[in-house]
Amino acid sequence: MAKDIDINAKSPVMRYRVYLKLEKSLQPNTVEAYLGDVEKLSIFLKDNGVELLAATIDDLAAFLASLTDIGIHARSRARILSSLRSFYGFLKLDGFIDKDPTELLESPKIGMHLPDVLTLHEIDDVINAIDLSKKEGQRNRAMIEMLYSCGLRVSELCALKMSDLYLQEQFIRVTGKGDKQRLVPISSRAVAELEAYFADRNRIPIKPGYEDYVFISERLKKPLSRIMVFHFIKQLVLDAGIKKNVSPHTFRHSFATHLLEGGAGLRVIQAMLGHESIATTEIYAHIDSTRLREEIIEHHPRNRKM
Repeated sequence: MAKDIDINAKSPVMRYRVYLKLEKSLQPNTVEAYLGDVEKLSIFLKDNGVELLAATIDDLAAFLASLTDIGIHARSRARILSSLRSFYGFLKLDGFIDKDPTELLESPKIGMHLPDVLTLHEIDDVINAIDLSKKEGQRNRAMIEMLYSCGLRVSELCALKMSDLYLQEQFIRVTGKGDKQRLVPISSRAVAELEAYFADRNRIPIKPGYEDYVFISERLKKPLSRIMVFHFIKQLVLDAGIKKNVSPHTFRHSFATHLLEGGAGLRVIQAMLGHESIATTEIYAHIDSTRLREEIIEHHPRNRKM
């Protein structure tokens, strides 16, 4: 049960749990999904000094906007809004509040100018489409795995340096927008792909001044550019037979969506993405790096035991 919301037996949340279970006859997994969405809102409101029962339509709109900011797909946002409508509808019905703040909230428009999200199966299809007989094959596998497993921007991927890697500790240091740095947990699979790539990288006569960069062009002997990565992914997606509009950023959106749907908290996802709205020293001071790594290991598909 959520730790950030009131779990007293007489609390609105516990009364709502009973309502979902007994009156709505929902399955346990569905009940937990509804309560998990309420918890995400509760955490957001608490960070902004707002009580759950005192939330206004503006508070809820800000919460939904925060989901958009971190790349959560419209379908996931619509599902979360449906949960919140159910919750606040119950609160009004049971007399906890006089006005339902969700009544005038518009649902996210699905499929209109929104980034596509790849399923885990489609991500594996993209990776499996890479020709390992080519010199750049293993490098490209490592790149795709890093984009997805670490939620990196393409600029962050291209700028990543060997001195930023702490593979034994399973962390990497990422320099994002505004030169703000963050530590990001890296999955065992991504570590394995990187280490396999290093055998090829060590054979490249890298141009002076670029020796510290991780991803090197076999032909140019210097770091890959954003445009190179963009064109490589476009071709790879075609080879994999995927019809969605996919760019390097698609893997970042997929990372955030899969984490959210897996149960990770919004603050952890925001910390992983390095979003500007929370990328400050004060915010990071409240996020324990060990706890962050534990949440990523627990909720990211790449870390689940098969």
